[in-house]
Amino acid sequence: MLVFEDRFTRYFPADTATGREPRTVQNALYARVEPEPISRSKLLLWSEETADLLGLPAAAARSDAVRDVLAGNAVVSGSVPYATVYGGHQFGHWAGQLGDGRAINLGEIGDFTLQLKGAGRTPFSRHADGRAVLRSSIREFLCSEAMHHLGIPTTRALSLVGTGSTVVRDMFYDGNPENEPCALVCRVSKSFLRFGHVELLAQRGEMDLLKRLTAYTLNPSDPDADATTPEAVAELFDRICRDTATLIARWMAVGFVHGVMNTDNMSMLSETIDYGPYGWLEKYDLQWTPNTTDAEGRRYCYGNQPAIAQWNLSRLGNALYPLIEDVEPLQNSLTAFNQEFHAGWNRLLAAKLGLSAEVLQANPLCYQQLVHVLSAMEMDFNLFFDALTRMAPQDADCSNTESLQALLACSYAQTPDPAPLQEWLQLYRKLVVESALADRGSSMRAVNPVFILRNHLVQDVIDAAHAGDLQPLQDIFVRLKTPYADAADDARWVRKCPPESMHRAGCSMLSCSS
Repeated sequence: MLVFEDRFTRYFPADTATGREPRTVQNALYARVEPEPISRSKLLLWSEETADLLGLPAAAARSDAVRDVLAGNAVVSGSVPYATVYGGHQFGHWAGQLGDGRAINLGEIGDFTLQLKGAGRTPFSRHADGRAVLRSSIREFLCSEAMHHLGIPTTRALSLVGTGSTVVRDMFYDGNPENEPCALVCRVSKSFLRFGHVELLAQRGEMDLLKRLTAYTLNPSDPDADATTPEAVAELFDRICRDTATLIARWMAVGFVHGVMNTDNMSMLSETIDYGPYGWLEKYDLQWTPNTTDAEGRRYCYGNQPAIAQWNLSRLGNALYPLIEDVEPLQNSLTAFNQEFHAGWNRLLAAKLGLSAEVLQANPLCYQQLVHVLSAMEMDFNLFFDALTRMAPQDADCSNTESLQALLACSYAQTPDPAPLQEWLQLYRKLVVESALADRGSSMRAVNPVFILRNHLVQDVIDAAHAGDLQPLQDIFVRLKTPYADAADDARWVRKCPPESMHRAGCSMLSCSS
């Protein structure tokens, strides 16, 4: 059922050395390495939508042979497993060679590459075991699919396989290691190439390989057809800048915080990639980050994400410069990122508020006062916009006590002062009338989700899975597929973060081990 091709490995040179031992890999883009087998594999989750992308039949989810491949216990004909080498800037500093330390690519099926995360050691594991634990694998699988169903570009997840194997992990690197069960996620994308792939080749001066990589990115189906002219490379960079701007605007619109926006975690396809210490805004806070490693500097906090994306793009532009030899188009594209992000964010914000983009742009006080309301009243970001979506336009004058109370209920403050909200609502109602959108409710609902994959919900599911109860995992996977619609059991899934989870490991406290 799994019929692989090996386009990537045929086109690019491989490391001449073999084996899993850590080493520097130069003048090559990958090293051949097979997954390390695990014991007692069990399929825990399967995405039918992702399987459909790959043309897999329904029976694939029940096939022992398919499960063996996705558990790393078998390699089928046509698959040439490999791990790629890349570098990157981590927390603003050049980190040198990195690479797929716990991810092994199996090959291509149609237009898509399949990659096993947690498949064992590679030459880039840097003396680690190359495994992923169940908690981080659950988070990766669920968020990959949740982002897709929210309409946000992302790598996909095909399968989550549990194992009978365990590894020792120190979740917060604080001297408290524990034995944890292993798992594997099969990730799916048209390309797993990152900014860091380009950066490493440029930093090493491997220009021939940089040209080949750029040609492959430009036209993976026929890379030799493009001569990587300066104009073509400049157009590629411009496309990545604009698409990344759109991506970040969509993150911001649903309150998503990636948590670790290193350049090696930025996709050349402008997809969301590498779900580690991510989170969703609960109490509105522009400075909030879910990543404890980032708690002091807050480099990757919610409000910084647009600026960090542009900084990362400038690093990619520097790496591509030798193929362009003209700084002007690079600078123009970085400017275009800024313009595209603000235009996209303004469009999404207007839709979230049920206003015309022109009316919102002409009344900047609306957004300024809204930020004050959300911050001062400690509003839950997504619940506030959900409540606003449910409110009839005529209720925005505060005469409807029920609607006002529904908005106040979104506050985490013990006794929220309604005055800032009432003042903003007076201006908001005026702008709603001025916008006169016939489809206000439906346009708001299209961008204001009912369900968000909140960390405290996922942690409850993880706790249940560790205790042997997999039903909550199945339940939340069903719920995340229709985030913009109500569901019968939403009292379970659509709620504020409870006080006991505000400072709970796995909820507001996560690390790169998460």
